[in-house]
Amino acid sequence: MPEPADPIARFQDLFTRAADNAPFDPVAVTLATASPDGRPSARIVLLRRVDAHGFAFFTNYQSRKGQELLANPRAAICAYWPWLDEQALVEGPVTVADAAESDEYFAGRPRGSQVGAWASAQSQVLSSRAELEARYHAVDAEYEGRSIPRPPHWGGFRLVPQRIEFWRAGTYRLHERSVYIRDGDRWRTELLYP
Repeated sequence: MPEPADPIARFQDLFTRAADNAPFDPVAVTLATASPDGRPSARIVLLRRVDAHGFAFFTNYQSRKGQELLANPRAAICAYWPWLDEQALVEGPVTVADAAESDEYFAGRPRGSQVGAWASAQSQVLSSRAELEARYHAVDAEYEGRSIPRPPHWGGFRLVPQRIEFWRAGTYRLHERSVYIRDGDRWRTELLYP
C-alpha cells in the first residue's frame, strides 16, 4: 500500500493509532534542542497540536529549552510508540506561537497546572521543595475565586517541519524507513536503508 503524499496527514494517522488503547501517554515525545554553541539537550514534552502549521508544545520561555529555542530556533521531535513498534522524527525551525494560541491553550489547562506555571521558575536552582510549595500556595491564594491569566513567560512553540522520517520495525531488523523532505510547497519522499 503506498504511503500518503502528505507527511502531516501520515503523522496524524499514526498519532491517532498510538492513542487508541495506549498503555502510556501517546503525546509524550522527546524534544531535542541545542544551545547557540551547539551543545545538545533533550527532554520529554507533551505534543499538543499537529496541523498544517506544524507541531505545537507549550512551556516556560525562561526554561532551559525555552532559552535554547529562543537563541537557536531549530529543534527535533522524536515520537516513539513501542506498543506499535513505530516512531517518527520531525526536524525543522521553531517559531513562537502567537499570544492567542497560547492564551487558548493555557485557559484549557487544569487550574493546578495554571498555578504551577506561575509558581515554577522552571530550570532555575530551587533551594528546597518547601520553597516551591510555598510559591504554589501563594499564587493559588492570590487568584482564589478568579481566573488565572497566562504568565507572560509561558506559551507555545511550533516546530515547522522540514524533514519527517517514519520508522516501522521489521523482521531481522530490516526496518521500514521513509523520509519526507520539504521542497518549497511540496514534499519529496525517499526510502532509507534501515
